Amino acid sequence: MVKDQSFEIPQQLRELAEKNVEQASAAYGQFMNAMTQAMNIWWSALPPNEMTSGFKAVQDRAVRFAKQNADAGFALASSLANAKGIQDVLDLQTHYAQSQMHTYALQAQELGRLMADTVKTKT
Repeated sequence: MVKDQSFEIPQQLRELAEKNVEQASAAYGQFMNAMTQAMNIWWSALPPNEMTSGFKAVQDRAVRFAKQNADAGFALASSLANAKGIQDVLDLQTHYAQSQMHTYALQAQELGRLMADTVKTKT
């Protein structure tokens, strides 16, 4: 008779993974802040006009989406680090994939609309 053998991820390994996720998230946050500051400096060097302000809005939205998507990825990584078994991992990944596909579709629609509006008002 075969027993149901479930595999549980050791607590120490989960704690180490959670710490690594926190460090990676903090480093990513610092990188995004530096990149945002650099882009703002670059945009401020351009002469202000309707075209640049429209594309600046598109860029700002894209950066906001990138941050949201990264946050979702780090939240998944944190959840995975705390998963106790393989079924938890599969459930978390499935939910994340479904949620992010919906999010990506909405983000693409919004960026497309912003780009169309920007180009339409400039021509």
